[in-house]
Amino acid sequence: MATTRPGDDPAALTELYVEVQRFYARHLQALDRGDVGEWARGFTEDGVFRLPPPHEPLRGRAALAESLGRFMGAAEARGERHRHWHGMLDVRPGPGGTVEARCYALVILSTAEGSRLYRACVCEDVFVREDGDLRVRDRRVTRDDHLG
Repeated sequence: MATTRPGDDPAALTELYVEVQRFYARHLQALDRGDVGEWARGFTEDGVFRLPPPHEPLRGRAALAESLGRFMGAAEARGERHRHWHGMLDVRPGPGGTVEARCYALVILSTAEGSRLYRACVCEDVFVREDGDLRVRDRRVTRDDHLG
């Protein structure tokens, strides 16, 4: 007979999965339309975003918003549009009431010449609840082209 662990309730896990899916839909659409403030509010005030080297981790909503604003301005100047897609999502209750999510993240790059896959990544988020809403406390993105 299998033992039941905390967080194994199928209905609760389904509800949590849907909640994280909805978070990503809103969060990534805000990113792709350049709504820097809305995207940054998806993080806790002291949230961390870790990209592969040589990038240093970004810490805090203000730094996240400022960095995204620079990136979006540079992409617009180059005539680029990015679309982010998260799939193959795995969601689990984590320690201390956190929620852990891991998914594949694809970035599609579009220009006047057409669209192509730009990046294939893995995104790992640790969520906490603030005022009942999920917020990212820690995000780690690894890129498939950074093998090693």
